[in-house]
Amino acid sequence: MSRPTVVLLHGVGLDRTMWEPTADLLADRFTVLAPDLLGHGRNGPAPAGTTLEHLALDAAAGIPPGSHIVGFSLGALVAQYLALHRPELVATLTSVSSVCRRTPEEREQVFERLRLAHTDFDAAVSASLRRWFAGTGVGAEWVGRTEATLRANDVESFRNCYRVFATADADLAPDLHRITVPAMAVTGEDDPGSTPDMTRRLAAALPDCGAAVVPGTRHMLPVQRPEAVAEHVTALIGDSTHA
Repeated sequence: MSRPTVVLLHGVGLDRTMWEPTADLLADRFTVLAPDLLGHGRNGPAPAGTTLEHLALDAAAGIPPGSHIVGFSLGALVAQYLALHRPELVATLTSVSSVCRRTPEEREQVFERLRLAHTDFDAAVSASLRRWFAGTGVGAEWVGRTEATLRANDVESFRNCYRVFATADADLAPDLHRITVPAMAVTGEDDPGSTPDMTRRLAAALPDCGAAVVPGTRHMLPVQRPEAVAEHVTALIGDSTHA
């Protein structure tokens, strides 16, 4: 009997390496895939006009049917799109540090970050690192690796993908109720962007979705608390298989 496949989709400006701590915890039970999204890592740049559909269909080319999809931040929006439009690929859906139905104030905050990425990319990177890691106790090696990944981005490609991240939750919102696969939404208690309120909104919008808030954590759950992410993914897959 073949092992279930778990597909890990990363956040904007990052690459597959952010999943290493979580993937190591899952690899003894599952076949783990971590493709780079369009515009990231080993994939090609994301051109002007890139949409969530472009990112999702590019990712879909490497996803076997019936996979357990785990998306982080931008990757969570890609995963939700796949659950809506390519449901044959998605057996379960785990959204980690996902935005959902931003309020006007929350939308203005993310557009302010997008404007900073256009006017001062280096400052935008530094602000992201503070927002993700300040006070978390994550080691300097991981912070440094993340910084190097962010600064290595093609800047225009990054901006094109960040615009998708800033807008796609509004595009997805009217159809979230159509995602019927077993799902889980997980975020950090102290995440200032993908807040606990957003996780609860997402869980309420999906017909079969639980919500979990990990105490004492910020945005980069797969690095700060990979065991929590792995536990929720494993529990969701186990529950769905049993059902």
